Amino acid sequence: MAAPGDPAPAEPSRTPPRFVRELDTLVRARYPLVYLVTSEELRVEAILADLAQSHGKALLGWSATKGFRRLGGAKGPAPEAQAPLDALAAVEKLPEPSLVVLKDFHPYLQDPQVVRGLRELAHALKSTYTTVILLSPTLVIPPEIEKEVSVLDVPLPTYRDLLELLKEIVGVVRRSNRAKVELTKDDADQLIQAALGLTLSEAESAFAKAIATDGRLSRDDVPLVLEEKRQVIRKSGLLEYFAPDARLADVGGLAALKTWLERRGAAFSEAARRFGLPEPKGLLLLGVQGCGKSLTAKAVAAQWNLPLLRLDMGRIFSGLVGSSEENLRKAIRVAESVAPVVLWVDEIEKGLSGSQSSGTVDGGVSARVFGSLLTWLQEKTAPVFVVATANRIEGLPPELLRKGRFDEIFFIDLPAAPERREIFDIHLAKRRREPAGFDTGALAERAHGFSGAEIEQAVVAALYDAFAERTELSQAHLERSVAESLPLSTTMREDIERLRDWARTRTRPASTPAPADGSSRP
Repeated sequence: MAAPGDPAPAEPSRTPPRFVRELDTLVRARYPLVYLVTSEELRVEAILADLAQSHGKALLGWSATKGFRRLGGAKGPAPEAQAPLDALAAVEKLPEPSLVVLKDFHPYLQDPQVVRGLRELAHALKSTYTTVILLSPTLVIPPEIEKEVSVLDVPLPTYRDLLELLKEIVGVVRRSNRAKVELTKDDADQLIQAALGLTLSEAESAFAKAIATDGRLSRDDVPLVLEEKRQVIRKSGLLEYFAPDARLADVGGLAALKTWLERRGAAFSEAARRFGLPEPKGLLLLGVQGCGKSLTAKAVAAQWNLPLLRLDMGRIFSGLVGSSEENLRKAIRVAESVAPVVLWVDEIEKGLSGSQSSGTVDGGVSARVFGSLLTWLQEKTAPVFVVATANRIEGLPPELLRKGRFDEIFFIDLPAAPERREIFDIHLAKRRREPAGFDTGALAERAHGFSGAEIEQAVVAALYDAFAERTELSQAHLERSVAESLPLSTTMREDIERLRDWARTRTRPASTPAPADGSSRP
């Protein structure tokens, strides 16, 4: 198979990306101010250089450290102006049609004089062929110039962009003879899929790191590229990355839920797209505490070989006015940038419980965040599989339960006797004990009303007892530990019954129906 460095066949001219077409339209329409939100200055400069050439315009860049410079390799004089107000005055006096890039200009938009100067410049440029482009990684628009500015989010590199980058790197490596390239077409596809969601600079660094690690570029370098994605997630500060350390086999019971998940395991593949399948949207898992909701979220990511991100709603809500909504948008952008991915929203009811009354409690912040989240869940097109978990249904806004937000809503009840036996087997095996050496059927009967988490703690407590007695774990240790435990189903019986009554006609059971042989659920 051809390696990515091999010459590619000639391609017919292709349509420019949507972002480039939109930017071209704004320039042709003589918009005076365009705000591009991105951290990729070099990539945007290359796009603007092509755009300026196609329109016969000069391309100038300004920064607080270097003032004005000609960009795109063009020669010629540039205005002498380094202070923000002087720079705006210089733009108005430019003798030729130009695209002017003001880099990291957003801090100066706190200055009323600069804001006024930018507003007056926008009015002056409407009769010229010059467009000012504000280039910044964050969006800051004072209300005075909201009507004068058009905002575009610069998308992350596409598959084709990353393929071109990989071809360039392979070409350089082969010419320099300093490393080996061991890539088939499928291998290159795996590397590029791993790099999707990175900026060109981040992807270039990841490929370079892979080469520097062992002197070659191969399919084995996919984990190194994925590590760069983890760095992106860590730097966002809003999402947590979890290593996929659980499997569906580690989850006891829940046969119906497992079957549902297994049938959708390949739903993110290109074959599924050709078959006409959309990517699955996600699951809402309701149920009793300690019955495996969080473990299931982790197991889904491991089973499907996808990264697992956890969204903490508490981090979304911060003390600054307007920052909660921006935090949610930022978290969503990060999740979409590293897609396909599993996004775990743990105890979602805690973050949304105030949305109904937020107009009087927090000025409507919770309601706006909730509305943004609902819209995204309904309309998202990126392959982000959302696993939301909840313990208390009274805290869930009814809008969240509407079909279309999630593919399915499952109710996870306390495990029946066969499931309790399976859970005992799992936790004994996890702690290097042979389940066949214990009567786990009898233990399951004694643990009537226990959740999966309570069964695990009973096994752990029995191990502590055996260790303290300097003897091996026995059936008696386990039975004593179970007898000494008071399950949640006893202390919260009324709450659990109310939860079951609510879920009976509104959700799908995660377990197959319990047998009618005395092993029914509590």
